[in-house]
Amino acid sequence: MSLSHPSYLILGGGGAIGGEVAARLAAGGAHVVLAGRTAGPLEEAADRIGGTALVLDARDFGAVADAVKRTAELGTFRGAANCVGSIELRPASGTSRELFDEVLATNLTTAFALVRAAGPVLARGEGGSIVLMSSAAARVGLPNHEAISAAKAGVEGLMRSAAAGLARRGVRVNAVAPGLVDTPLSARITSNERSLETSRAMHPLGRIGSPGEVAGIVAWLLGEEAGWVTGEVIAADGGMSNLRNG
Repeated sequence: MSLSHPSYLILGGGGAIGGEVAARLAAGGAHVVLAGRTAGPLEEAADRIGGTALVLDARDFGAVADAVKRTAELGTFRGAANCVGSIELRPASGTSRELFDEVLATNLTTAFALVRAAGPVLARGEGGSIVLMSSAAARVGLPNHEAISAAKAGVEGLMRSAAAGLARRGVRVNAVAPGLVDTPLSARITSNERSLETSRAMHPLGRIGSPGEVAGIVAWLLGEEAGWVTGEVIAADGGMSNLRNG
């Protein structure tokens, strides 16, 4: 891959959404580094698109900084996305301190680690884009979402502050906030027909989302067509956060 080609880092690149983002970027001629904790899915996804698999813990600041450096060595570093996340549905009263810390680390610490590492490198280069993953749960009061809502609300605050600090240096920072998406991560919900029907009914469009529908927005935000968009949270939730259902 020529250094004149753009390069991108996708944390959570072995997941359904992250892998789809990586595939779309690679189809446009970019070299993509897919990073995450599980080697098998990463290597399979990277092989399919001619990308690079990198095993790391995205909660580790040093590991993420090294991943950014490696991505910048493979091309003209133009952006990064954090597609790492979790779904933990239980009330605050049923959430242990250990579980709460894990939810924050998985969803917010990984986002912070990416902004911390990628922002300065993009600012020293030609600028670029960082995309973080929020959730409809940060905008809509949903029962049993206390921990994940807290983490994703933190992601949105982080995004806005980073966008303000990096704008003058040509770096855009945005977030995508999905509703329920049909991925392996949501299998505990989607595999139960009653839970799935309840989830469908919560979305005014009457269905849950697909990984490609979210990935398309992430890939767009990473690209030059979104060059005048920063500091935004784009909802991809079937209307749940903005429309009255029924």
